[in-house]
Amino acid sequence: MNKILKEQFLIDTLSDDQTKKITELNNYINHNMSKKKHAVAIIQGAAGTGKSVVLMQLVKKYMTDRRYKSALVVNHPELYKAYQDMAKSFDGLNPRDIRRPTALINDAQKNHRHYDVIFVDEAHLLYSKSEPYAHYRGKNQLTDLMALSKVVVVVYDFKQVFQSKMYWSKQLLFKTIGHHPYREFNMDFQYRMVTSDKQVAWLDSFTAQQPITPFPKDSQFEFEVFPTAGALYDKIKARNSEYGLSRVVATSGFPRIDGRHNVEMDTFSLPWDEWDPQRTHWAKRESSITQVGTIYTLQGFDLNYVGMIIGPSFGYNPKTDSMTIIPEKYSHKEIFKKRQDIQFTPAQYQDFIANVLNVLLKRGKYGLYLTAYDDALRQRLMALQS
Repeated sequence: MNKILKEQFLIDTLSDDQTKKITELNNYINHNMSKKKHAVAIIQGAAGTGKSVVLMQLVKKYMTDRRYKSALVVNHPELYKAYQDMAKSFDGLNPRDIRRPTALINDAQKNHRHYDVIFVDEAHLLYSKSEPYAHYRGKNQLTDLMALSKVVVVVYDFKQVFQSKMYWSKQLLFKTIGHHPYREFNMDFQYRMVTSDKQVAWLDSFTAQQPITPFPKDSQFEFEVFPTAGALYDKIKARNSEYGLSRVVATSGFPRIDGRHNVEMDTFSLPWDEWDPQRTHWAKRESSITQVGTIYTLQGFDLNYVGMIIGPSFGYNPKTDSMTIIPEKYSHKEIFKKRQDIQFTPAQYQDFIANVLNVLLKRGKYGLYLTAYDDALRQRLMALQS
């Protein structure tokens, strides 16, 4: 198995909490397989809390055992590639049982297939409405998956919701589950980042538009604010040469310059990440050091070091001494699409944008390098660092 994927998803030594959660989940799955009602197991936690690690242990157990009819679905194209890659190293696991949710639902409904257990990673990316453009004509993908399986195991992080068509809240989740039995399995320890609780709290406070304070220096996690994107990129290239898996990422909103839609700031100019039909996912490709990553290529993946360029849709409010979100400068319009069944408030649209930033800030295990397109925000962060 690819070493990078194994280190992220199939670690050799589990924590006591992870081992306990896996035992509890196994008991819940086995108990409900013989019941008439379709049951749901909810693994929930923030970015980096080891949700996928726990899920993969269950996948390894059930999807390599022919006694069970099982499947793994994920609605993230890069993560789908990674799981397909991993499947080649599992004896008894058929890569064809790893599907995008629309493909599995359409195939199962057409051919009257049913499952004992379906595992859903990044379930907050399931469609909660019809999406004919993506060939999904149902009303809610979780509803459809529940109807196809005795037990559905879903991984949720409501702070990773950033599009109206994939909108989820706890209220909507429980409404979708309805009268079916369910149990929550909460993950609350940060495994990805070698940070302290105070440092994680700083990142959450920053993206929640709270007053900015100096970044806590109470762990070995590397944090540095750069005056230019060019200097940040130099540091990321050095870290990539030394440790690998170090990339520049950014939020949207950068203006077109001379017809180019690159991320351009001071001496820095690189294209956005490019979709590639090959199986190798973006974070693992060495060529991606010359591109800028987004939520669409990095959600669910670990990096060693992240160089974060906060885009033009984030500014600074001196009255509140906080980062502020400017929705009209956010250029990815998928976020703002309206729905007939849910009316979103301006605050909810801001939450979508804040969630994108929060997820990208938490991609790096060992370090985060930061700069901002907005002069006032960048200068405030620099001043606090000084």
